[in-house]
Amino acid sequence: MTAKAKPMQPDEALDPSRALVPAVQRVNEMRVQKGFWPKIRRTASRIPFAGQALSVWFAARDPETPMAAKGIMMGALAYFVLPIDAIPDIFAGIGFTDDAAVITALIATLGANIRKRHKDQAAAALERLRQD
Repeated sequence: MTAKAKPMQPDEALDPSRALVPAVQRVNEMRVQKGFWPKIRRTASRIPFAGQALSVWFAARDPETPMAAKGIMMGALAYFVLPIDAIPDIFAGIGFTDDAAVITALIATLGANIRKRHKDQAAAALERLRQD
């Protein structure tokens, strides 16, 4: 994140008018590719929505998921990855509530695109992460 960048708000992460702009999609995809696995490894044992975040990750990477859904999923995952957001993640107890809200809203609106196989992949990955 650059020095001039503003924290992203939860509603911005899921706003199709922003998340589906090609330049924003590329930035979100780069953020997610670079930061998702390091962050999920650090936080999987501490956040109750880790399985949902992982299922969104697997759905976003699935070639069968529609492009519009992928764009919004990447926006939500980019919000999760960013260290500075509406409620910074460093605040114990409440730091991930906004991230959880974004993932929950995403699943409520695009949950039909998250298939059983994505949930199964997420459960297996979460099990591996928690064993490490």
